[in-house]
Amino acid sequence: MNRTYFPKWTLVLGAVVSGLTSCGLDLPQETQTSFDTMTVKKSDIEIPAKFSAKMKGQADVTITPQVSGQLMKICVSEGQQVKVGQTLFIIDSRNARLELEAAQANLQAALAQENSAKLEFESNKNLFDKKIVSSYMLDNSQNTYRQAQASVAQARAAVNRAKVNLGFCTITAPVSGIIGEIPVRGGDQVSPMTQLTILSGNTTMEAEFSVTEAVVEAMVQEGINAEDKEKYIANLPEATFVMKNGTEYPHKGRVTSLTGMVNAATGSLTSKVSFPNPDGHLYSGVQGTIVLPFVEKDVIVIPQHAVVRLQDKSLVYKVQADSTATAVDVMTEDVGNGKDFIVTSGLKVGDKIVTTGANNVTEGQKVLFPKE
Repeated sequence: MNRTYFPKWTLVLGAVVSGLTSCGLDLPQETQTSFDTMTVKKSDIEIPAKFSAKMKGQADVTITPQVSGQLMKICVSEGQQVKVGQTLFIIDSRNARLELEAAQANLQAALAQENSAKLEFESNKNLFDKKIVSSYMLDNSQNTYRQAQASVAQARAAVNRAKVNLGFCTITAPVSGIIGEIPVRGGDQVSPMTQLTILSGNTTMEAEFSVTEAVVEAMVQEGINAEDKEKYIANLPEATFVMKNGTEYPHKGRVTSLTGMVNAATGSLTSKVSFPNPDGHLYSGVQGTIVLPFVEKDVIVIPQHAVVRLQDKSLVYKVQADSTATAVDVMTEDVGNGKDFIVTSGLKVGDKIVTTGANNVTEGQKVLFPKE
């Protein structure tokens, strides 16, 4: 029955279309749409290498007292910006002052004894020249004078030591930076084993991260030795620090060091990037991502949307001479910019491939149409 009525319906629809056309009405015309294509060529591309990193002040200093005593005053607060030489803590200095006074008194006594010994030696020397005293008395007085001189030297050293200890009672900032946590309170007994705070020298900050094994292998393959390492580091591109919230730090950094030993557990090298911190926006402990823009030269680059994933395969539709598409297996590397792949095998310069619309192509489908 379908075969009987199908021609009739065809004739009826044809008549209707013919009638509408004769009435001057415009109907949508069937058009053939071409897919976007590109011709494969080689070019240079920037690849952002990304590493997790943690910020640390280039001159982070643990502040501990050099003498024992009672903590009399805390002159700063946590998070405060301080300058080099600024007073941070004051320790009870009374004992240190007494020690200095005693040392100064001992020095005066030693100087008096030295003066007496000098006079006796000079007197015996004159008498010896006149052959009034023996050489034994001269030598004995000379030795006494030398002992007195040594006692003076020891007394002076004791005075200087006492002055230093007195100075240790006032603890000042060795570098400019930010005060960290202060775990002590005024009145606490402190000693050289007590950590008062950590002063983060934040004029320049260092981001520490691990260089991947692939980079290590590349360095080995290039034959970079200890002598060439500094030159290699100097030629590395400027680094960018991206914070966890995605904010990019405005100042660029430079790689300053690569440790000379590969971590046996991770197969990586520890590296540091130095960043200027003129506005104090970076703090020790801040975590983020280091981005180093390396350049791959003379490689085949195609857009990611040209690659069709099929299970464990990556396919690209290559346009043949008759304008039909044929799927070819390719090996690709992600460049990390979210839009491009580097093709390492499967394509050659001059090949034409489908880009936009590749997911909708079927094997043998015609993808290019001549313009009318």
